[in-house]
Amino acid sequence: AVVSTQSTGEGDVILSDIGEGVPFRAGTFDGVVSISVLQWLCNADKVSHNPFKRLRKFFTMLYSSMRQGGRAVFQLYPESPKQMELITEQATRCGFTGGVVVDYPNSTKAKKIFLCLFAGVPVLGAQLPRALGTEGEDTVQYSNERQTGKKRKRGEISKKEWIQNKKQRRRVQGKEVTMDSKYTGRKRKPKF
Repeated sequence: AVVSTQSTGEGDVILSDIGEGVPFRAGTFDGVVSISVLQWLCNADKVSHNPFKRLRKFFTMLYSSMRQGGRAVFQLYPESPKQMELITEQATRCGFTGGVVVDYPNSTKAKKIFLCLFAGVPVLGAQLPRALGTEGEDTVQYSNERQTGKKRKRGEISKKEWIQNKKQRRRVQGKEVTMDSKYTGRKRKPKF
């Protein structure tokens, strides 16, 4: 774990293995943020590394270094639901409350998983944040109209004008574009 402030300010830098715990006094932190770190405690890089013990040690030390009601948010990429269950179970055994929030759950690229924890009993009114990309999931949208193979319309611009505008945009970007001719934008005849 590395703790620091911005390069313009003052701060201390600590380099240590978070699987061996975090070396801070009790009640030091009001909040903790971690990005793509927690899932690495589940890997056994050495013979002496036991994921259960490493997670337990980390969450025990973190719980003691946070004030009561403090928040911790971990953004992580678990390899499987079993790994996520292991991490969540170890956190709750150490006294944390909270849960998992998944942003954009139906997307493969934008999907983000957050473990949002409260140290002890959460402060009044504290609750898990709402996930992004989940608006309108209570109902299924449907339409009686049948979709045809027609492409979307480009407004009132003709195909030739649209192609010439696109070529002009690419020229402005400094890209190589073929010259316009009398055949630009014409429909090709079938080969047979």
